[in-house]
Formats: sequence, C-alpha cells, structure tokens
Amino acid sequence: MIRSVMSLSGGMDSTALLLQIIAEGSKVTCLSYDYGQKHSIELNKARENIAYLSEKGHNVEHVLLDLKSAMGKLNSALTSEEIEVPEGHYQSEQMKQTVVPNRNAIFSSILYGHALSISSTEDCEVRVSLGVHSGDHEIYPDCRPEFYESLEKSFSIGNWGSDRISFHLPYIFGDKSSILIDALKSCESLGLDFDTIMANTNTSYYPDKYGRSSGKTGADVERVLAFNSIGRKDPLNYVDGWETVLNYALEQERKGI
Repeated sequence: MIRSVMSLSGGMDSTALLLQIIAEGSKVTCLSYDYGQKHSIELNKARENIAYLSEKGHNVEHVLLDLKSAMGKLNSALTSEEIEVPEGHYQSEQMKQTVVPNRNAIFSSILYGHALSISSTEDCEVRVSLGVHSGDHEIYPDCRPEFYESLEKSFSIGNWGSDRISFHLPYIFGDKSSILIDALKSCESLGLDFDTIMANTNTSYYPDKYGRSSGKTGADVERVLAFNSIGRKDPLNYVDGWETVLNYALEQERKGI
C-alpha cells in the first residue's frame, strides 16, 4: 500500500492531487494550514470536499494546523491588510506581491516531520505530496524543481529515517490545464462528480465576504484560462458570472504575451 501525506490548501491544484492519490489506492493524511491568509475560505472548501469524499466512501484523515502566530505577520499581499492583492495576469511583475516569504519551505518542513512520524509508527515508506506546478515557477521560486531537490537533500541529511521518505510532485512540470484533465480522470475512476469537487475549491486570493471569486486576481485568471482551454465552464461562483470573468481572463492573457 502507498502511504502519503500532503498539503491540502483547498485550491484546485491540491484538490486534484488528493483525487489522484486516492485513485492510486494510497492511504493519505492531508494537512491544511491557516497562516492568516485573506482567502482563508479555502480551508472551508477543503473541509467540504473531505466531507463529500467521505459521503462517497473515501475517508481521508484531515488535520488543520494554526500557523497564524508564526506566519500572519509575514510581508505579503496575502497576509497583510496594508497591501492590496494585485489584479491581472500572473506574468505581471506586480504578482510578486503575492509571494509569502518561505511559505513552501515551512509547509514542506511540517509535512516532512509528519511523514517521518507516520513512517515510524506505521512502519512504512511515506510520500510527501504537493501540487506545485510549472505555472507558478516564474513568480514563486519555492515552486521550482531545483528548490525541492535541494530541500529533499537537506531534510534527508538532517533526519534519521529519511531513507523511507520521498517527495511526490506529479504536477511539477505540468500546468493548470493538465491538472484539470488529471482531476477529470480521477473523478471518473472514483465515481465522483467533477463539478461538485471543483465548486468546492477556492483559487481567488481575495474572495468577497460571501466567498465568491472576483475573477481578477492572478490566480483567478490562470484558473479561468485553464477551464476554458479544456472546453469546460468553471462551476465556481464568480461575482460577475462566467462570461465576464472569461473575457477578462482572455484580455489579460493577450496583455501578458
């Protein structure tokens, strides 16, 4: 049996990864992090999908970790009320404001610690799984392959039992479109409704008080373009409706080229 521990943000990438892991027959523990992010509704979305999976007979261990005291004051548009979340295409220089300093190193370190503990108590090999992908490489240096290669080497040097732990990054060279296609395949394999799953995710960095996405942040634009590229309408609830956010995303894509 495959044993996995993964980061479940409540976004579409990590949710698709969870589906893939379940479809592979892996027993999985999901860690979700409350780090003071403005889009903390993603944590509710993660809970909703865990509940939906349970209803369909797929029980997943889900642990919510409170990191607000450690990360809530980090300088980022995602955590600071003094910095507005920028709008537009991910290729824009202003999107670097959405970088949370050392976020993935912090998350990965916690995941690795859990993986070591699971390996010891359950006497098994464990994969540390993350949904990082190529679309994030330009803006987020902690999503790049060389970062994880270095991180895995450092963790291996610094821990006993690391020979039984490995990183699992199946989307590292893929993009949002390939992630959605993978999620579709997993849903078909598991007998799940793709639209229900994806409606229970959040991608926006600045949803409104009702949890609706504006469709204008970089993460929104990338998601909308991905759904359009595979010929599907995003089931997510957008403030201005699908056609409006799609037209905005296409306009930003043209500007970003």
